Amino acid sequence: MRAKITYFITAAVLVVYFVLVGSRGLMLIQHGTWLTVTFGVAVLILPVIGVWFLWQNTRFVTRANHLATELEAEGGLPVDELERDAYGRILRDSADEVFARRKAETEDAPGDWRSWFRLAVAYHDARDTPRARKAMQRAIALHEKKPVQV
Repeated sequence: MRAKITYFITAAVLVVYFVLVGSRGLMLIQHGTWLTVTFGVAVLILPVIGVWFLWQNTRFVTRANHLATELEAEGGLPVDELERDAYGRILRDSADEVFARRKAETEDAPGDWRSWFRLAVAYHDARDTPRARKAMQRAIALHEKKPVQV
């Protein structure tokens, strides 16, 4: 729940920032000289890119949460079996062990979105965020029956 609140607060702050930057860009364009118009257009590009990026991430998180909800209803969410240190951080050897099992499971059933979801969680636990994101994107694509790039 804390992650959702943090995400929404961050998104709200970004939206406010985009509005402020966009208004400055419009003010520059309204000034009317070729230099201010050029800068104004350049400044307006930043919020457009930011809004697109925020939208894509929000869609990704929403879809991943939908898969988690569906997997939870089936009783297929991965169980937290990771060993932790005194501060609550996941021990690397434990994460690697669980990752090896999840990878083998995914290799046995490469077309199953559930195994890709669990592999994404294992990647995340092993602190490999880029691969976790790619595995989750693959799980989403398989769930939505979209073509998957190899």
